[in-house]
Amino acid sequence: MPLVAPVTIQKISGESQTEAPDLLAVEEPLEIRLGFGPTHDRQQRGVSVAMRTPGHDEELAIGFLFTEGIIQQRTDVLSCRHCVQDSQKEGNVIRVELHPDVVVDWSRLERNTFTSSSCGLCGKTTIDAVMTTTNGPIQSTLSVEPPILHALPERVRETQRIFAYTGGLHAAALFDSAGKLLIIREDIGRHNALDKLIGAAFWQNWLPLYQYGVFLSGRIGVELVQKSWRAGIPLIAAVGAPSSLAVQMAQEAQMTIAGFVRNERFNVYSAPERIKGQG
Repeated sequence: MPLVAPVTIQKISGESQTEAPDLLAVEEPLEIRLGFGPTHDRQQRGVSVAMRTPGHDEELAIGFLFTEGIIQQRTDVLSCRHCVQDSQKEGNVIRVELHPDVVVDWSRLERNTFTSSSCGLCGKTTIDAVMTTTNGPIQSTLSVEPPILHALPERVRETQRIFAYTGGLHAAALFDSAGKLLIIREDIGRHNALDKLIGAAFWQNWLPLYQYGVFLSGRIGVELVQKSWRAGIPLIAAVGAPSSLAVQMAQEAQMTIAGFVRNERFNVYSAPERIKGQG
């Protein structure tokens, strides 16, 4: 499935108008289905539909299931593959087969997926719900020099192959204390990019990610902190700003948040001690 789609656009500059070819980031739905239950009574159920940029779909599915608390470890997953459509080609449905011993807590999907500002939950309720899927505040010895964070935006941008063509994708990058980029994932959705990254780390048995930071190309919403906390990530750095609830959750998690990481500056909103010279 292609990652970019060609289009013809009208380019307007002042009062002049010209026709030109362009490329758009592809956005397609991905339905995540679970196969679960004892060997003698296997069942199937759809759990989510994500609007995503095709690519690394298996990681997206696994990352989503892990950050929502449905799976805990690599042995919980027997297989993860696309369903074959009528055309005999891989399509927009992916099925994750769980080990027969895995008991699915369906209520986690309802508790932990926050999609509306009018859902009736207050900040404390939201954080308390997330804490039930974590091991408590993050204990990590990670320490990062400010120049490492200053260099991340440009270094990550240089790796964004599809962004270079479309300008329409978000990135999530896993980095170590020396600034080495270990995993980079792109997607039209900020949450999807992070789920893909966490899913990749899950497959490689790297979780929890106590000794790594994550760089995000956009703003930091509470859902991104939730996913990072679940994966044990002690530091989030981002080009954009965090929300108030994101900072509140990060403080509970003892997670470092650095926002507005660009142009040789950044703001630290929580746990500054992980950035050398701060705190």
